[in-house]
Amino acid sequence: MFSIISTFLFFLLLPGFLQGNFDLSLTHQKNTIIVQQPVEEKVLGEENENVSTEDGNAQNIFSAYSGNVGIVPVRKADCPDLKMWAGASVSIDVTSGTILHYDNGRKQTQIASLTKIMTAILAVENIKDFDEVVTIPKEALQVDGTVVGCPTSVFCNGNRMFVGEKVRAIDLLKATLMNSANDAATALGIYVAGSKEKFVDMMNERAHELGLIDTHFCTPSGLEIDGREHECYSSAYDIARIGAESMKHELIWETMKIEEGQFFSTDGKRMHLLKNTDLLLGNTSNCLGGKTGFTPMAGKSLLMGSTDATGKHKIISVLLNDEKRWEDMRILVNWVNNSYIWK
Repeated sequence: MFSIISTFLFFLLLPGFLQGNFDLSLTHQKNTIIVQQPVEEKVLGEENENVSTEDGNAQNIFSAYSGNVGIVPVRKADCPDLKMWAGASVSIDVTSGTILHYDNGRKQTQIASLTKIMTAILAVENIKDFDEVVTIPKEALQVDGTVVGCPTSVFCNGNRMFVGEKVRAIDLLKATLMNSANDAATALGIYVAGSKEKFVDMMNERAHELGLIDTHFCTPSGLEIDGREHECYSSAYDIARIGAESMKHELIWETMKIEEGQFFSTDGKRMHLLKNTDLLLGNTSNCLGGKTGFTPMAGKSLLMGSTDATGKHKIISVLLNDEKRWEDMRILVNWVNNSYIWK
């Protein structure tokens, strides 16, 4: 009887094994890690973008720049894989687009303020002079969460912006990238496009131009829309590519490296404090800057730009939904530097 039941169960479960439809998760059980068979994830374009170097190392080219890439990262022999406990994690080489680390990279999820990197890209692409004066509209101030003067939704340590206040565009960019201020990001979007909705259309059109099929933006700030949260999403892989695209603009990364500061309304009467939310800035030798993100639905996330050990090659790393994002980002960046050489 036992053998009959065993045979029946084997054939019942066989289709599942063949199709790979089993839990992909890694779970802790009394300090033991159980690794279950993963389903192969398709990465956008890998069918026709994979090429091989002369030494046989495969590379996945999604370059932020056009043209041939001469120097590429090559994985060192006998280098162990890295498993992160983030919801998703990705590292890519900026110049070649080569994927250096990939775990759940195409999982679509809310990304909170990592959205602001796309907002910054569109601002830099469309604002000719960042000394231009922006008048703060009422709609920009009708947002929740972090705003200028309030680093959290329940704590304010400085002056908030007010309707009709005039500030320079560069100061809104700083507040967007350093403070992760939702009102500043929204004001930039309205200034560029005329309305928040039109700016979101621009964001999604730009994502389409970049070939990002796992991304749909719904606000300039990254705040989800109540009742429509499922419409606001991206993936670690797409965000890494957006980060690589943003590295075309020195202004964005020069801004993200500023640790703290202040700005004034154009009449000089109102001062606003600025402080970077990136705790790794100044504490990690090869850190070029980064962007934080958090909402209750998205969890804690982090994008970081870094260099390899030689300082010559730029890397974008992304962690989504990671309670230990600071510690884990150090681990991820160090692993990449110890696992690859560029040649």
